[in-house]
Amino acid sequence: MSEQLFKQQVGKKLKSIRLDKQLSLDAAAKLTGVSKAMLGQIERGESSPTINKLWQIASGLEVSFSSFFATNKELRQHTQAFPNDSKMKVDTLFGYQGDTQFEMFEIQLTDFHQQDSTPHSHGVIEHIVVLSGELAMWFDGDWHPLQQGECVRFFADQAHSYKAITETVRFQNIVYYP
Repeated sequence: MSEQLFKQQVGKKLKSIRLDKQLSLDAAAKLTGVSKAMLGQIERGESSPTINKLWQIASGLEVSFSSFFATNKELRQHTQAFPNDSKMKVDTLFGYQGDTQFEMFEIQLTDFHQQDSTPHSHGVIEHIVVLSGELAMWFDGDWHPLQQGECVRFFADQAHSYKAITETVRFQNIVYYP
């Protein structure tokens, strides 16, 4: 599995979503806050978006994050995807399904990494369960420390961040789309 396959899959899905919504590249750029040129490069498989950029695109287009890659079994595992985000690994445990309205990931942050996230679509809720290590979550204007076994729920339609307090932290993230 190569980075090229990832680029092609994400690009193909982005173009499909954009066309299904009858959006021009310019209109998609306005909705997502990602430049028309960058969206075009992603659609053509010339550029691989970072995790944060893909979240930004998904939120702007009001689609699930996992919809870009979870249908391809090879892309669901972190060792294959997101080559530009080496300190954040994401495994898709459950891709988004309309009947459940959620997706579930196992995420690992290494090297005390902090991952900042732009606001998701209105009403999106994240549920975090720390499996190992210590994590701090930024939302509602404050940091919320979490140790192994602890959990938190918050509205993700605001800027939020995940920060590894220990060198490595593993946690599950359930994203609910109302």
